[in-house]
Amino acid sequence: MNTFSLAVHGGAGTILKANLTPALEAEYHAGLRAALEAGHGVLASGGSAIDAVTAAVCALEDAPLFNAGRGAVFTSEGKQEMDAAIMDGATRAAGAVGGIFGPRNPIRAARAVMEHTDHVMLIGPNALNIARAADLPFAEPDYFFTQSRWDALQSTLEMRAKGEEDDDPARRHGTVGAVACDTHGNVAAATSTGGMTAKAPGRIGDTPMIGAGTFADNATCAVSGTGHGEVFIRYTAAAEISARMRHAGQSLHDAAHHVVMHDLAENDGSGGLIAVDGDGNISMPFNCDGMYRGSVTQDGEFETFIYR
Repeated sequence: MNTFSLAVHGGAGTILKANLTPALEAEYHAGLRAALEAGHGVLASGGSAIDAVTAAVCALEDAPLFNAGRGAVFTSEGKQEMDAAIMDGATRAAGAVGGIFGPRNPIRAARAVMEHTDHVMLIGPNALNIARAADLPFAEPDYFFTQSRWDALQSTLEMRAKGEEDDDPARRHGTVGAVACDTHGNVAAATSTGGMTAKAPGRIGDTPMIGAGTFADNATCAVSGTGHGEVFIRYTAAAEISARMRHAGQSLHDAAHHVVMHDLAENDGSGGLIAVDGDGNISMPFNCDGMYRGSVTQDGEFETFIYR
């Protein structure tokens, strides 16, 4: 029987350290801890990795602090469009949704696609139909509205009106995710996001792209990324870590750090990721100012971090 482990992230570089008050910092740590506790409860009772990452990501989607579910950012047209994906390393079954609005927990909609269709990704009305058929809870627009996200949109639109662009990576970061290894050595990954502030309507990032922002395979690892999604897609970041482990014999740590610090960092790919292998080893590299992250293993030691 394997040692189980779980890691979560709440986005990379999404707030400057200078703007993080002690009270707000405590809220972020509490949000990460709640997600870890949700997933740990599943694993500690002998549950599966896929159930653990689902529970952990749902907890993060329910917290308006994070850019997913309830705290999703707004498009340039003032709408919220959410992406999510989940993958089971034991079978390589995967499900994803793109550009949806309505389900309280987009990650559950992604799982419904995995479990109730023959497809990997659905967008638009039929993605919502699958969620309804699975009897998933939906919420009204007011539930998903957060003033800070709306203010960030207005600020970005005002800058664009002046012909300016903000190079703050926080505007293109913001995702939540979880990876887990259960007591049977099965791994799983789940990722959910509202995307980029003031993104073009219909834009889909790396989160629901299997192999880019989400990936899981028992033979190697499970990965959930957060950062500049377009670059994660171009460099198939999550799958590249698995490939380095499979074909080059690299450890989880070495493979994950190479992808984040070289493939991504050297190509405007600011961000980070969390990863776990079948032995329960965890890696959480990032190449920007910070990444909301945390981990817990079978020893029950909960750890949460924001900066280095």
